[in-house]
Amino acid sequence: MDKQALIRAALVSVVALGAVAQTAVAADAPKDKCFGIAKAGANDCASANGAHSCAGQATKDGEPTDWKYVVKGTCAKMGGKTAT
Repeated sequence: MDKQALIRAALVSVVALGAVAQTAVAADAPKDKCFGIAKAGANDCASANGAHSCAGQATKDGEPTDWKYVVKGTCAKMGGKTAT
């Protein structure tokens, strides 16, 4: 392996580690249930009104009873509500 290839590989590793670290920080951040922002098939758990009982079963975008976890304090900025 030549010197330039070694430098490229090192840079790619540093960028990848940075991305993994950011994901880990976001995963540990406090979360809120944010109602009304889930896309069809992308909700995090059961609907608030009992229409379905599992993640990924939302049938329409933006249903007010379907929710996703978001970083605490960001729900309203995304157009959602923290209560149904």
